[in-house]
Amino acid sequence: MRYGFCAVMAPLAVLVSSPAFAQAAAVQPAVAAMSTIVLPPNTEVVVTPNDTLTTKGKALKEGSKFRLSTLFDVMQDGYVLIPKGTVGEGTVTWMTNKGAFGKSGKMEVSFDWLDMNGRRIPLSGKFRQEGEGNTGATVGVAVAAGVFSAFVTGHSATIVNGQELRARTVEPLTFNVPASAARVVTGTLAPAAAPAILTATPVAAAVTTPVSTAATPAAAAEAQ
Repeated sequence: MRYGFCAVMAPLAVLVSSPAFAQAAAVQPAVAAMSTIVLPPNTEVVVTPNDTLTTKGKALKEGSKFRLSTLFDVMQDGYVLIPKGTVGEGTVTWMTNKGAFGKSGKMEVSFDWLDMNGRRIPLSGKFRQEGEGNTGATVGVAVAAGVFSAFVTGHSATIVNGQELRARTVEPLTFNVPASAARVVTGTLAPAAAPAILTATPVAAAVTTPVSTAATPAAAAEAQ
């Protein structure tokens, strides 16, 4: 029995003591040190609709969903936590179409959430857009032609891609950042240049030689 135990353990001892096994045991993946950063609630996030939203054509209605994206990086402690271009969703919460008598279209939207690695980050905030009315034109037509002012309509409300809309985070968000990650470098404002000092160069006054009006003797003799 003892002989059998030794026979089994001998190959294991050789394996453990082999250089290949020792090298494999020495090479272990290093665990990167992480630091924690908390993005506080009510942090501003600038978003924009991915497509133009408009009351024209009645394509939108109350309850319609639309895609949105962040316009700028959201930073905290020198680190980018919500990158520019992060997508999300919003909702058309209220709208009216343009109408007679110069009535303009109006639309109100809310910002719902952002998608970060499959997790929906809730947002808060609303924005209201109104089209330009034609009230002045309506008054002019009403004075000139009475009931024909009913044919004058306002403009549709439109929110275009690239328009800056301000949403805010709802809850504190915890991010893990590698301790070795470089922070975003912030530039230093250069000192203002000293104003140039202009030196006036004096201009010499012109010297005027007086001209005598008295006649010379030769001129007097010729005159006689």
